[in-house]
Amino acid sequence: MSQSVPPTLAQVCEKALRLPCSPSLLPRLASALQSDESSPIEIERLISVDASLAAATLRLANSATFSRGTVETLEAAVFRLGAKEIYRLAAMVLVSRWETGGSSALGWEPGDFLRRALCTAIAGEVLANTTERIDPQLVYTAGLVCDLGKLALSHSCGEFYPAVRAYRERLGCTWEQAERAVFGYHHADATKELLHAWHFPPLYPAMAEFFTHPHEAPPEALPLLAHLHAAKYLTVALGPGGHEDSFATNVHGAFLTEWGFTSELMEAAMPIVLERVTARLGDNLATGVVKAH
Repeated sequence: MSQSVPPTLAQVCEKALRLPCSPSLLPRLASALQSDESSPIEIERLISVDASLAAATLRLANSATFSRGTVETLEAAVFRLGAKEIYRLAAMVLVSRWETGGSSALGWEPGDFLRRALCTAIAGEVLANTTERIDPQLVYTAGLVCDLGKLALSHSCGEFYPAVRAYRERLGCTWEQAERAVFGYHHADATKELLHAWHFPPLYPAMAEFFTHPHEAPPEALPLLAHLHAAKYLTVALGPGGHEDSFATNVHGAFLTEWGFTSELMEAAMPIVLERVTARLGDNLATGVVKAH
């Protein structure tokens, strides 16, 4: 039965938080991997909470890339892969499951959400390594989760997206402005609430809250916002998973310039990002479901 009015933001987030595949384990795993006091056994205990993540960890440890003899336990897999690979794998597994069944209302093909999220994450990491002004893993994670609110809205508000499209086309506004006009909120509002509910560190909800108006952000959030804006710009330019909701977005050129993201820096970063995205996605660079190892 169709609704006459969109659900409230609280209703959208309540429904999203009931989904059994949230990325809530990610901040706990990140903290453990960054701590000098965490042992492989403690990492193994965290991973084993999630059956699909545990299976993917063993598969990757025994893949041709890493295999030097078979490993049969998660503890041995953690030793073999190391913190960086464990984190990348966990981020992919935990975020990719959220895409399932959630993007049809936005007109996306299977794999488009994760394709774009992964490209944004890799672009952010490349830019962070270039500028050395922020932790690359922080930007990588933000790139993966910054648009989760879009999937939350598509789960709850799918029947109202034709009105969003009509409003945007009629007024020539941004996608976020059209969402706010129809729903009373936009996807970044949902992202903020979800990241807070999943106990992500405060910078992540702040990233979502101030993404569309970075000049109003607190000083501690500015480095992340600047790198994420630049990463999204590169992602749209490269094209993976790009649809109407990404192209109908404001580019804060003055903000990027202010943070040193010149056209020369961006042009130099683009082939590096493309190479790394291609290496990760392979035949699924433009189409097809993206699978974690």
